[in-house]
Parts: sequence; C-alpha cells; structure tokens
Amino acid sequence: MNYYAVVDTNVIISALLPHKNVSATSQILDYMVEGKIIPVYSKEILREYYEVLSRKKFSFPQETIQWLIETIIKYGVSVDPASTGEQLPDMKDLPFYEVVMEKRVDDAYLVTGNLKHFPERTYIVTARQMLDILDGHNIS
Repeated sequence: MNYYAVVDTNVIISALLPHKNVSATSQILDYMVEGKIIPVYSKEILREYYEVLSRKKFSFPQETIQWLIETIIKYGVSVDPASTGEQLPDMKDLPFYEVVMEKRVDDAYLVTGNLKHFPERTYIVTARQMLDILDGHNIS
C-alpha cells in the first residue's frame, strides 16, 4: 500500500546527514524513492527545501539537492493548498500543514521531527511513527 506524505524539511536534512545506522528519516527518503511514500508538496515547500538544503552549514552537494527535488517532483503530487487560517507556534511550518490538510481526503500524513510545532493530530507523525504505519502497526 502507498501512503501520501508531506515531509518536513527537518526530516530530509536528518536523512541526508551521515548516520552510523540506518535512521528512520533515511528510510522515509528511501520509501519515497521506492514509491511506498508518495511525496506531497507545494511550490513553497520546494523553495524551502532548496533554500535550507543549500545552506553552507550542511555542505550538501548541489547534485544531491537537485536530484532530491527532481525525485520529489517526479514521484510526488503537487498541491496548491487553500488557507486554513491555522495559527502555529512557528508560522514557517504553515505551508506543510496547509498542504497536508489539502490532501487529507487521501489520508495524507505530515512527517516531522517537530511535533510540538503542529496541532496534535493522528496524521502528524514522526519518521519512526510513519515507518510503523507503513509496517502496519498502530501508533499512539
């Protein structure tokens, strides 16, 4: 079964950082490439991915950034979300929330490392929780 997911920038950054073990975030990225997770995005989210991943402090190769964005566009679903009027603790996260709300009709998830930045909802999950969903386990 495939799942739609809006993937927060912090999950992508974590996935691209070197890890000793296979991390939950890197597995999320793998599942996006394999088609188990269908990325959902907007133009604003793509701009943020590019801007944040290009920061010098991360030193991600430009080829990797370009490949990732092209992969998301190729295998994902672009959404032009309606305004929700939601007030979030960090309003920079609003584009991610509005995209997931637009795609909730398809049971989309928002995968983030910052649950506290969003309303408490069953479809706003960590990378580990998303892997549990993919594995057929319930989350609490």
